Amino acid sequence: MIKAVIFDMDGVLIEAKDWHYDALNRALRLFGFEISRYAHLTTYDGLPTSKKLEMLSIESGLPRELHGFINEMKQAYTMELVHSLCKPRFVHEYALSKLSAMNYKLAVASNSIRQSMEVMLKKARLDVYLDHVMSASDVKQGKPSPEIYLKTIERLGLEPHECLIVEDNENGIRAATASGAHVLAVREVEDVNISNILSRIRQVNEGTRA
Repeated sequence: MIKAVIFDMDGVLIEAKDWHYDALNRALRLFGFEISRYAHLTTYDGLPTSKKLEMLSIESGLPRELHGFINEMKQAYTMELVHSLCKPRFVHEYALSKLSAMNYKLAVASNSIRQSMEVMLKKARLDVYLDHVMSASDVKQGKPSPEIYLKTIERLGLEPHECLIVEDNENGIRAATASGAHVLAVREVEDVNISNILSRIRQVNEGTRA
């Protein structure tokens, strides 16, 4: 029986994937590096910034001594975009408020850093519905490791089979599946609505396949 719904954030509750992509490339271009759109979609999507920078060092020769500064600039550029573009979406406010009223526990687990998560969730007016928020700084390994989901489930006081995880990208889906929880895979933020979530919960509770 599902007792909690755990959401990824970027690309699930907030359409921030392009913000992160644009902000990181803006920082990388200071030193003549860049991640292509194709690589972003096929390889880097859903990974924490630290992992992306390490991959760039291995694959493209990005000096590791620049990681700290690039990460700092990326976060600054991201927050500029968040304050300008992040706004509430009725479909998500309604979904979370409805689930909360139905006594489901709600959480967000993201590879993003806590500062940007808290700002985004507050500007989207979703923070008030959440029982727990887990960020990249709360784990040793980001997705596709299942650590962030296992810790979130533990904090909620539940077992993996009692949780539904909503994810949108390959690395996140791998992490969610490896945690042992049930998964609702979505393509875009509009797919994250009360109808799709309750439909998946019914499938799980009735023992039917998606």
